[in-house]
Amino acid sequence: MTQFLNIAAYLFTPLDDLTRLRRELKATCVANGLRGTILLSHEGINLFIAGEETPLRAFLASLTARPEFADLEVKESWSDHQPFNRMLVRLKSEIISMGIDGLDPRNRPSPKLSAKELKRWLDEGRDVVLFDVRNDYEIEVGTFKGAKAVGVDHFRHFPQAIQTLPDEFKSKPVVMFCTGGIRCEKAGPYMQKGGYENVFQLDGGILKYFEECGGAHYEGDCFVFDKRVALNPELKESGLAMCYVCQSILSLEDQLSPHYVPERSCPHCIDNHDTCSLPTNESREDAIRAVTSPLPGSIPYDNVRPIRIPLSLDGKGLEEAVELIIPGQPHGYWSDEIRLGRIRLGNVHASANAIVKAGQRYAHLFPGMTEPNVSAEIRVIYEDDSIVVVNKPAPLPMHPSGRFNRNTLVWILRSAFKMPWLRPVHRLDANTTGLAIFAKSRAIAGQLQRQFTASAVTKTYLAEVYGYPENDRFSCDAPISKDRTAAGGRSIPQGAEAIGTEDIPVSDAPVSNEISLNAETRFIVRSRLANSRSLVEAYPITGRTNQIRLHLWHLGFPIVGDLMYLPNGKIGMVQTSLPPGIQDEDSEEAVSFERMRLHAWKIEFQHPKTAITMTFSTPLPNWA
Repeated sequence: MTQFLNIAAYLFTPLDDLTRLRRELKATCVANGLRGTILLSHEGINLFIAGEETPLRAFLASLTARPEFADLEVKESWSDHQPFNRMLVRLKSEIISMGIDGLDPRNRPSPKLSAKELKRWLDEGRDVVLFDVRNDYEIEVGTFKGAKAVGVDHFRHFPQAIQTLPDEFKSKPVVMFCTGGIRCEKAGPYMQKGGYENVFQLDGGILKYFEECGGAHYEGDCFVFDKRVALNPELKESGLAMCYVCQSILSLEDQLSPHYVPERSCPHCIDNHDTCSLPTNESREDAIRAVTSPLPGSIPYDNVRPIRIPLSLDGKGLEEAVELIIPGQPHGYWSDEIRLGRIRLGNVHASANAIVKAGQRYAHLFPGMTEPNVSAEIRVIYEDDSIVVVNKPAPLPMHPSGRFNRNTLVWILRSAFKMPWLRPVHRLDANTTGLAIFAKSRAIAGQLQRQFTASAVTKTYLAEVYGYPENDRFSCDAPISKDRTAAGGRSIPQGAEAIGTEDIPVSDAPVSNEISLNAETRFIVRSRLANSRSLVEAYPITGRTNQIRLHLWHLGFPIVGDLMYLPNGKIGMVQTSLPPGIQDEDSEEAVSFERMRLHAWKIEFQHPKTAITMTFSTPLPNWA
């Protein structure tokens, strides 16, 4: 039986020319039959790869021969099957996402404690705080005896979570640990900055401890992010499984349950997930009408929006900090909000002289809020036990943001379907109509999103534009900025460095305009209309924010009804909501208010469970 070598490694090291490096590493891995994930950013590399021993070791030798990766240390384990489905090399803003700027793990790390030294400390019974910085679901699988859990479901919540630690931890020895060590590289310096005097990180994490010390002082197994689910102290698969639907970790007893049907249900979710019968589209649309009559955001409610304090504002006064985080408010706005008790930390009203700390999450209260009017004419195209496909009207934002929270497609569908875990797998602009896909579990969403990331999803849009393109077929590959413009959109920066990234998350803090994202859209002219307008098909090869709108505008053919990317190269302000008084999008008033004529018409992808090619389309909108 073929044995597969599994390696995990990371290194904080300055990297440049990420596009070239990504291309070279991907080609080398594919040529050697390797699978897994490599994350690259300007701060370093993080990788999890598996393959047959000889080609994998050859890849490692070629990687560490590069000067920037010479110090790379790897952790090894073995499996009798390939634990990864594909080979991904992604560009990220961070190789481990914490969302705090100003940390320097390479030059200012916290002290490392070797696995053998930690075991000696524990053998001696030293008074030490063992601090597990992993996610809660990982800790459920196993941890060190007596360890304190940070209590988060994502590492980005770590700065907020440590605010709840007892003050006596600041003077006691604290040994933090995670799977392989990379999370501690950022958690340690952050805690030191917060006044923790004796912070150590377990060098190499739990996996290195298993390799050198076995299971001494450890209870259970170690969760890993691949098909093996968890490793025991011998670095062998533990026999645990994960539910495909609800992501619960399944013991051997759970796997013997009659409710455990691989890829369909388990004892933990059978009561909440009926895979045998699905409601009809008509009943789903009845439920949508019930939720949106009246629109949920039209009923006054108290809304709360988070304000996260970045490291760069640590020690600032509260009013100064929020002015920098959320600029553009009139003079005195934030002092009034603080005075009125609308800025809170936990359940306590913040005081005007409060000093903020990095990682804190304040809440901004909007009492008695109502949201702008939207269209709720949502049509359910298809549904099975994995996905939901709908035809989205406009204007209707997909996600809560800005002035919208309840009057959004996500809120409405989750409420109507009674599925709080329903997840959109891609985005449409609020003023764009057409096909939107939702997943019924995190696993399904992840699989579909990987298809979007790999440009394996074929999308066809229709747009009515101003002007007559010279050629029937044309394209645009202008890069698109990562930053928002003052109007809330994106731009095509002059002389920007385009990088081929698929997955750079949006940060809470402003980012530099020096980096833009590569983008490509292809177009076919369907007809040239009599009113100096044209009907075109658009095929986005990449999936950047505002991509089709911005590329057509850049080429001199802005979309009719687009209130941001205007004719003659001008930029306006987007209007998401219907004008006051317009309820019915087919009314005369609505017709006189010309909507943005961009429609997500067709989509083709592989079903995440059956791998069958699924193709969906909507009826042509009236203007098309």
